[in-house]
Amino acid sequence: MDQSIKFDLALINRYDKAGPRYTSYPTALELHEGFGDAQYRQHIAKSNAVGGPLSLYFHLPFCDTVCYFCACNKIITKNRAHAEPYLNNLVKEIQMVAELFDHNRKVNQLHWGGGTPTFLNYEQMKRLMDTTRQFFNLHDDDSGEYSIEVDPRETNDHTIAQLRSLGFNRVSLGLQDFNPQVQQAVNRIQTEEQTFGVLDAARKHGFRSTNVDLIYGLPLQTVQTFAETLDKVLAKSPDRFSIFNYAHMPTKFKTQRQINDADLPTPAVKLEILQMIGNRLIEAGYVYIGMDHFAKPDDELAIAQREGKLYRNFQGYSTHSDCDLVGLGITSIGRVGDAYMQNVKDLIQYDELISQGKLPTFKGVDLTEDDKLRRAVITQLICHFDLSFAAIEKEFGINFSDYFASELQNLKPMQDDGLLTLSAEKIEVLQAGRLLIRNICMVFDKYLAQKQQQFSKVI
Repeated sequence: MDQSIKFDLALINRYDKAGPRYTSYPTALELHEGFGDAQYRQHIAKSNAVGGPLSLYFHLPFCDTVCYFCACNKIITKNRAHAEPYLNNLVKEIQMVAELFDHNRKVNQLHWGGGTPTFLNYEQMKRLMDTTRQFFNLHDDDSGEYSIEVDPRETNDHTIAQLRSLGFNRVSLGLQDFNPQVQQAVNRIQTEEQTFGVLDAARKHGFRSTNVDLIYGLPLQTVQTFAETLDKVLAKSPDRFSIFNYAHMPTKFKTQRQINDADLPTPAVKLEILQMIGNRLIEAGYVYIGMDHFAKPDDELAIAQREGKLYRNFQGYSTHSDCDLVGLGITSIGRVGDAYMQNVKDLIQYDELISQGKLPTFKGVDLTEDDKLRRAVITQLICHFDLSFAAIEKEFGINFSDYFASELQNLKPMQDDGLLTLSAEKIEVLQAGRLLIRNICMVFDKYLAQKQQQFSKVI
């Protein structure tokens, strides 16, 4: 398939409005209280009846410094002792949840996110992984996709060697920007030596995939300064890039109030940066996976997209659509069967529920038939940029043109603008529409109208 993009400034300006990132449909905003321990257990039982592999996500919320741009669920502390009681509860949760799942179900994917997972010391990380292996059915031949997010400011060759010994084979490095003024403005001071030392160590110790996170739209960034950061990273040739648009929402995220609004680049400059990013990465041989993600053509994500096997979940793009996603730790979100569920968000509640032997779930949503149908449509579009009506009709027993008559009508202006082509058989997203795939998906989102103000801009 064609995995290229076309940058059309006029189109992007016209369509740049707020919208979801569609790591799920319905989005996490539709999760509601009243979905707890009992409901989660019911969905696990239904899931076991169907079977299939699992994906595990662990949320490790601690950071020892605050990055002003961050919108993640985190706990800022320099006291490493705070991790120990949390780890004790996480171990108990692993045991409780694992006992509910059929042990024959292999864990094909595992991911530690945060926060900063490397806030834990080696003994703590080993305990967490050993417990996971004890209670869940992990691969022991390095064939699973086991990944971790690391902060290069507190990771070195020795840490990377330890992570590899624990079974991790994919690593994602937080960077954001090398420019000293930008780093100062967002309170993340990180050197090239620290960053590239970790990248080199990951390759030396046999990590199969390396990803670098960057953010455009941060205070004091210009096209030139961001190009300098990007060129330095390109010289090291990571397997993947995740390059996110900074969403400045200080009323929602308190730490962002430390950022001076006057220092933020204008929308026009952000678009220039985005255009430069696309040009540089395509010239360097990377392909556009979609929504902030670029990868080398031989990377698993790029291959999965070409083979029609790419999926999207709460961690972003994934190669395993067949896995139920089990979230562990505070704030984590899972997808088990036909439901999404989320754990409580604070340590006190988490401790109370775990001590009572209850699953720490406090929110969730059961998907309706319409939700599942629209999820299939949105997932196909956001992962593969095309949609066969016949495939959806066969899976859901509908007439696509009748069921989505108003949506197809609403897509016609996008066809006129060159974002996509519409026929009686399919939707095909064109090069100019790929950067605006969120807009196209939004047409099929029945919940969007009343929630749009809660999302960031698509570009």
